[in-house]
Amino acid sequence: MDKVSSDCPYPGCFFCVMKEGNPSKRRASILKFFRELPSQDDDGQVLPISGLWNTAMAHPNDPEFIELGIFECMSALIWKGLKNRRWLSHDQNIYIPYYAAHIIGSYTMNMEEFAESAVHAGVIPPLVELLRGRLTWVEQRVAVRALGHLATYSNTFSAVASHGEILELSIQLAMSSLEIVYSHFYQYVDRRLSYHCDLLTRGMGGVEMESRKAEEWASQLQCWSLQLINCFAFKPEFLPTICKPEFLMKLPGMWGGLVNENSPAGIGLLRTICHHKLGRGPVASCSGIIEALCNIARSSDDWQYMAIDCLLWLLQDPSTCHKVIDKAVPALVDLAEISALGDHKKLGDSIVNVLQECIQSQGSGRNSVSNRTKEQIEELLNSRQRLKWEKSMPKEDLHIKQAAALVVKLEGNSLFSSGNISGAASKYSEALALCPMRSKKERVVLYSNRAQCHLLLQQPLAAISDATRALCLHNPLNRHAKSLWRRAQAYDMLGLAKESLLDAILFINECSQSNDPDLSLRQNKVPDYAERLVKKQMRAAWLFREAAIKLGGVHCDGDAGDIYGHETDDSEWETASESDIGNDGRDEMGDDDDDSEWKNEDERKDKYDKPSIKDIKHGYNLQLAEDEPYIK
Repeated sequence: MDKVSSDCPYPGCFFCVMKEGNPSKRRASILKFFRELPSQDDDGQVLPISGLWNTAMAHPNDPEFIELGIFECMSALIWKGLKNRRWLSHDQNIYIPYYAAHIIGSYTMNMEEFAESAVHAGVIPPLVELLRGRLTWVEQRVAVRALGHLATYSNTFSAVASHGEILELSIQLAMSSLEIVYSHFYQYVDRRLSYHCDLLTRGMGGVEMESRKAEEWASQLQCWSLQLINCFAFKPEFLPTICKPEFLMKLPGMWGGLVNENSPAGIGLLRTICHHKLGRGPVASCSGIIEALCNIARSSDDWQYMAIDCLLWLLQDPSTCHKVIDKAVPALVDLAEISALGDHKKLGDSIVNVLQECIQSQGSGRNSVSNRTKEQIEELLNSRQRLKWEKSMPKEDLHIKQAAALVVKLEGNSLFSSGNISGAASKYSEALALCPMRSKKERVVLYSNRAQCHLLLQQPLAAISDATRALCLHNPLNRHAKSLWRRAQAYDMLGLAKESLLDAILFINECSQSNDPDLSLRQNKVPDYAERLVKKQMRAAWLFREAAIKLGGVHCDGDAGDIYGHETDDSEWETASESDIGNDGRDEMGDDDDDSEWKNEDERKDKYDKPSIKDIKHGYNLQLAEDEPYIK
């Protein structure tokens, strides 16, 4: 190097080079540094590499280091770590392959020209070796991240795809990543490699933080593998490799967990697969996938639209429609009231149009639709026709219908109070038949009331259907707190832990923002009944649950720990107190245009005694919606 700070003990120090004031000399010194670093065996090499890692994370679009050979340098360092184990084990060199692969991934995640430079620099072969597991899962994680970025661009995808083993390796890694991280790090606390712990926590955490970060990194390892596979899935020639039943069946369960909620994970890959005719056949042949897609389609998370897209594409394809229609229709009918979902406008209309086309195109014979499915679609079409009729009705007639619906609803409330749950459900159905279609707030309450009845009658599927309809009608979409809570309980009855967990968390979020004094969190404290359900479902939906069941619990100092690795309360669930969800007895009647309010204002202020309802079997409260009475 041309000039080194007088107090720096390292000749050619990268940090001193970066302080060079002359731009020309600085570039020449950096170029020389990148060329010479892989051949040097000096101590302290990890320091400049970690500095480069920080720079790449902070300024991934800066071209300076790209032009001066950083990709060639990082590629050579990975090869050195793979081929020279003596060097790798010396000083702190064990960190260098990880940092090198991470730097490659950071500089290629945004800029296609940088990705082209990386490919020309030969980064793919050493990254593939890391992907194979030549070092550890920590290096696999950053290798699959970098390869995923390179595969994203049209100009560099072919270079990635030319290494035929990358797709197979990614599929295997997506299926086994959680088990790998659990068995190689999480399970045996005493055997954790120190450099893994340092990378996970940056040296600032103990065992608990290491475990939390390991769960996050395991999720990223799986999700980034899926992202890489997704790049291949856009090309039909790779679908036969991807669309194998043993892999497809696992995709709905690959959801990233709460630690990686921003990744579309398995449902994102399924959507890409279903976009191709070649992919729809294998998906339609796996009944478990269709059921999972229906659950995701009903969910209130960011990826709901992806599952809806999958179901609609499967129904629009004549070769797959007959295989999925009986399973898909109940979910899609529940979702037909969605007006818009994010950027997806008139999604409900799209659902109705597709279902109508299905009925019109179905004939008799082996591939005909079941009578029940036909009835559900016809009921939906009739409701749409009813909406058109009501638009031409005088407002006075609509108010009469509203008043009649209110009377019937109150009759249902009375039956509910007397313990006649089945009779109350029938009355709520009758009220829905009377209530104008545009009176969305009133219909939200009626559906939510009926969902509660289904819960008490041990009919969780019907409860999920009605709660979903209430959530689709509600404005804003999917944010009706009490319907979220009912559906969370219904999912719990069916053992669908992930779905129950997500709804319970959304319920708590809505309570935190609610102006309703009976729903708002008291002193910012999560209600006990909601906390208990969330804890229960977090255990059941724990990312490492299957691995822990298969391989055993967490061990520390030679002793087996809790199988789930979390501190838990094994006591029986207590019945929630009467104050768990209060109710001030107010209706939510009146639609968005304020032209459908109940005429008798006194009827809006009816109040009821509301002691809690104890569900004996499940041991927690099944509370009611806005204006329902409770059984005394």
